[in-house]
Amino acid sequence: MVSADQIRTAVGIIGNVISLVLFLSPVPTFYRICKNKSVEHFSVIPYVATLLNCMLWALYGMPFVKPNSTLIVTINGAGTVIELLYIFIYLLYSNGSRRIKALLLLFTDIAFIAVVAGIILSIFKSHERRTLIIDILCIVFCIMMYASPLSIMKRVIRTKSAEYMPLYLSIAYFFNGLCWTTYSLIHLDVNLTIPNAIELLFAIVQLLLHAIYNKSTKRQSNEGKSEVALSEVNVTH
Repeated sequence: MVSADQIRTAVGIIGNVISLVLFLSPVPTFYRICKNKSVEHFSVIPYVATLLNCMLWALYGMPFVKPNSTLIVTINGAGTVIELLYIFIYLLYSNGSRRIKALLLLFTDIAFIAVVAGIILSIFKSHERRTLIIDILCIVFCIMMYASPLSIMKRVIRTKSAEYMPLYLSIAYFFNGLCWTTYSLIHLDVNLTIPNAIELLFAIVQLLLHAIYNKSTKRQSNEGKSEVALSEVNVTH
């Protein structure tokens, strides 16, 4: 008979695969950015927020914080490298205030992780205390990461177009949230349940917006959505 631990392990492995798919899901967006040599109206905030989240979870899985957490380190280490690549591409094809904002956010992420690592290593001596501190930070920044598309969702409602909220990213968020929420509920782990349940909720809202504005998105795209976007260039930051 299959035990709950075996089921949880299987779900965790599936979760790692889905997380990797989620990290790679913006590739079409960045292909478009490279092809057009412009970031257009795409925001850097979701990628900076995801980078911070990955670095925090990678720190959480380190042997000096939570031993025997290899899968956490590997998937979030991979996520860190991928998100850094996205941000560097964004920096390459952005300019002015957008580039400055992206640079400041990137440096803030790196400085924050360095400060957190320094504090937990110098002040907190036990694995339990270190785990607790990183747990709290991970919950806070997971929520921030999953809430980061709110500005894009507002734009979708205002323009009645989901062009700048990629469907594949919303689908990836949905399955990632569903998998990790299930994983956390098998052996109730509140630290995992809270952020992943929130991710699942935001993903459902995004998918509903895609369903509502699907026809108008296609219509605006066919009519030349770029002209509409240019008229709003001073509104979106």
